[in-house]
Amino acid sequence: MTTATSADTGSFGSDLSSANSRSSGPVRVRFAPSPTGYLHVGGARTALYNWLFARHHGGTFILRIEDTDLERSTEEATGAILESMRWLGMEWDEGPYRQAERMDLYSQHARRLLETGKAYYCTCSPQELEERRQAARAAGRSVKYDGRCRNLGHARGALRFRLPEDGVTVVEDLIHGPVDFDHSDLDDFIIVRSDGFPTYNFAAVVDDAAMAITHVIRGDDHLSNTPRQVLLYRALGYPLPRFAHIPMILGPDRTRLSKRHGATSVSAYREMGYLPEAMVNYLVRLGWSHGDQEIFTREEMIRYFSLEKVGKTPAIFDPQKLEWVNTHYLKTLPSSYLVAQMRPFWAAAGIPEEDLHRAREEWLAAVVDALRQRARTLVELARISSYFFRDPDPQGYDQKARRALEDVPLVVLEELTALIAGLSPSQFSASSLEATYRDFAAARGLRLAQIAQATRAALTGTTASPPLFQVMEILGREKVLRRLEQAISVRRQAGAEPPH
Repeated sequence: MTTATSADTGSFGSDLSSANSRSSGPVRVRFAPSPTGYLHVGGARTALYNWLFARHHGGTFILRIEDTDLERSTEEATGAILESMRWLGMEWDEGPYRQAERMDLYSQHARRLLETGKAYYCTCSPQELEERRQAARAAGRSVKYDGRCRNLGHARGALRFRLPEDGVTVVEDLIHGPVDFDHSDLDDFIIVRSDGFPTYNFAAVVDDAAMAITHVIRGDDHLSNTPRQVLLYRALGYPLPRFAHIPMILGPDRTRLSKRHGATSVSAYREMGYLPEAMVNYLVRLGWSHGDQEIFTREEMIRYFSLEKVGKTPAIFDPQKLEWVNTHYLKTLPSSYLVAQMRPFWAAAGIPEEDLHRAREEWLAAVVDALRQRARTLVELARISSYFFRDPDPQGYDQKARRALEDVPLVVLEELTALIAGLSPSQFSASSLEATYRDFAAARGLRLAQIAQATRAALTGTTASPPLFQVMEILGREKVLRRLEQAISVRRQAGAEPPH
């Protein structure tokens, strides 16, 4: 495989932008995952680029499930892929089509190739093929099928495509430019296995032709498959789509992204508390750019996206950058939207469902607004907001909180609690509470920070929270009084001072 010049086309490698290409009609693209596992971030980016390309051109985005690998394909994986696509907001216009339901179509095309002499049956067993491969490696020869069944006329076995023996196939890739493949480096590849199921290269070509796909946008690990597919298109008499092979996504160590780098599936990042808007925004920038802009609305992505701006070099997956993007959306998305996203995370953090159901939307939004600047993920936001729902365990006060409580005389806590108990509902706002605390501190010659930190410790069990008076307003008078009284009780039980 080498980069070709425009003059390097042969009888089986004419320019894909010629009149024999489908690219002149309405754009039709597809995402075709194999349901053997969850949707990987690399697959999600491929889906996103196809979706954006279709939306930019007013075209059609098709979802096709390539499930002919019956041993590895599962309904659970199919459902997980569809759910991840919906979560990312990439609804499809057609499909999902399933290859397992299109076997008659593949059989018809296989017969056509067989009847025209462009395919033949091969009876070589997998064991025989492996022995020949090992022998070829030992002799330093090219490891490929030797064509021994080419002219034997078998009436059964696996079906192989009869590759043109001479020539070069040039793939005019929209990202990498022209890439040529010498036929001497290829072999007569299997298109239908002996069990009757089509192989990837054959089924993909038949489906793409039947679905009138105009542009095949996929990872560049498929680039080596493309000359075989081009030859199948020509043998079947179908016009060629345009091809665009996206560079791979690598881990921080510049090796192919895998589980050793941490989470790699879209569903895992969803469970970790990342927002779909952040995931989409991050994925679109993994290989594509529009100037120096980092944050895009969905509408901007559609407006600006083009294959010309997709880079040729692999993209590096940076979890810290993804986290940064996620914090941006946590800070800027509408609080009502974040509340809806937060509900399952609050439930997972142990907040009773009845409490969430009983809480007013406005109150939940106030909780989110108080903490959204302090969280990196929805999981973290659920964790740090738990004290709004549950009274802190007096045995669970952290060390700093205990010191803050002990730093204020018990009598002061008791007087402060009595003062708060006498406040009217109209006085239980952040501004009124602050004024009350300032007057109280001044009258007793205390530092405001001292009594505020003790109150924060009693209310939250920690010494880190949003502004105290905002927290008090959100908690409300009843919870504030109950928690202060709990802190006083803890002090009394510890024998600090007698009650006053």
